[in-house]
Amino acid sequence: MTRVRIITALLSLIPISELRGAIPYGYLNNLSLSEVLIISVFFNCLVPVIGFAFLSTLHNLFMKSGTYRRVIGSLIERARVNVGSKIRKYGILGLVLFVGIPLPVTGAWTGTLGAWVLGLDRKKSFFAIVLGVLMAAAIVTAVLLTGSGLATLFTKEVAI
Repeated sequence: MTRVRIITALLSLIPISELRGAIPYGYLNNLSLSEVLIISVFFNCLVPVIGFAFLSTLHNLFMKSGTYRRVIGSLIERARVNVGSKIRKYGILGLVLFVGIPLPVTGAWTGTLGAWVLGLDRKKSFFAIVLGVLMAAAIVTAVLLTGSGLATLFTKEVAI
């Protein structure tokens, strides 16, 4: 794997950048659009698998600590009680839209964390997050291609 492919894959796994960083990076570093989409979507779809596994494992490990159990455990329980019913009202569609609209603090990582905290069904959440990733990839790609197309309005190719 080339350096650009590896960085594209890693950017799609990092909570801050995810697809918003991976797709433009790969495309602007001369990977084909199809290759960028395959790499970035595949690795971003791994996020809920990794996230659910680590969240449960770490949470169970940390629950042995009294401080963690009092602070984080109670926050999680309050979120499940107060927010859980509202989220369940919108169900899978709400999770798809939350992950799929590429805004700051949304994406596969936040969707996974939210689904885990609220105790949503993992299998349904995984598929909702994957649909959201596909939606976000389409939006980021459209913005990227529109933006790169707009650049030609302000530049002129000169033959030498």
